[in-house]
Amino acid sequence: HVQLVESGGGSVQAGGSLRLSCAASGYTFSDYCMGWFRQASGKEREGVARIWSHASPTYADSATYADSVKGRFTVSRDNAKNTLSLQMNSLKPEDTGVYYCVRISMGYWGQGTQVTV
Repeated sequence: HVQLVESGGGSVQAGGSLRLSCAASGYTFSDYCMGWFRQASGKEREGVARIWSHASPTYADSATYADSVKGRFTVSRDNAKNTLSLQMNSLKPEDTGVYYCVRISMGYWGQGTQVTV
């Protein structure tokens, strides 16, 4: 079965950095578009970053970002290790929330990891 397990969350001062990781299992990781979403307390979940699979003829391994994190966050994937990562730099208080690793197709979600700035 599909399993997504996030790690790397924590508390950091504004301007600091964190790196989130997501270990994927139960499917062929490299075949699927993956994303990071977040949810702040009292707010709806929002997409943060997305990275396409290498199988996409047009967007192979390319990434897109929410405007609020462009230039500060970088999403990457290691298909050999079935791992999705999110490098977060220049963190702001408004980045606080629970961050989720998501397999876009079929909507599989991890349990989330808390980031507090």
